Amino acid sequence: MTHHQGDTPDSTPARLTTSGVYDLLRTQILDNIIPPGTRVNIDAISRKFGVSPTPVREALRRLQGDNLLVTASNRGYSTTPLLDLEGLRELFEFRLLVEPWAARTAAANRLGNPAHYLNTELQVFMKQAEGQDDIRQHLVTHDSRFHEHIQAASGNDVVRHAYEQTHCHLHIFRLYPADMNGRITIEEHRRVWETIRDCEPAQAENAMHEHLKRAFQRFAKAFDEAGRDKVDLSAYLSPRLAIDDAQQPA
Repeated sequence: MTHHQGDTPDSTPARLTTSGVYDLLRTQILDNIIPPGTRVNIDAISRKFGVSPTPVREALRRLQGDNLLVTASNRGYSTTPLLDLEGLRELFEFRLLVEPWAARTAAANRLGNPAHYLNTELQVFMKQAEGQDDIRQHLVTHDSRFHEHIQAASGNDVVRHAYEQTHCHLHIFRLYPADMNGRITIEEHRRVWETIRDCEPAQAENAMHEHLKRAFQRFAKAFDEAGRDKVDLSAYLSPRLAIDDAQQPA
């Protein structure tokens, strides 16, 4: 599918930096303004944003690193397809193996406890969410930062790097505005924060596990009911926790 970004400059600033071009394109991809499977033309973007091709190329390389763009021989860049239900399941099974353990580790780490950073992140996001009907971009950023603080506190760079390479937040939020106003996420994140703050490893692991299970249920609603019935989360969801009700209503 080909989508034309337009050949005339829009109202964006005339001298965008590479980061500015990256941010604009990232937002348009996440909001499906540039749909999945769309060929991205460097010259068209340059004209639209009123910049030279150089910052556009650099921004596209960054987006490729985010797995939001792919390249093909003689075709240039295209936006990546959306996750299918099987891909969503696999992503959450990976998260359920890693993140409950990371939350438990963070809660047990009294010296490097990330509770302060988690609380700050929650407060910033709640202010951003006040009176807003659509806060998807803020929600993507908040969700990513909140979970990354916990990963960082685990002290395991191998696990952290593997987690970062999934770019999971960028991909799952392209599927469906499952929590448009952020209230559900705030509630679940607050529970994770409280257990880490109180240095309760088992409770932190449980809270993260429950948060991810419910998140999977929400995002799975992007698919029709018949498709959802065909794919379930594995019974082996965490080194310590197993569930058999991942598809049951929250």
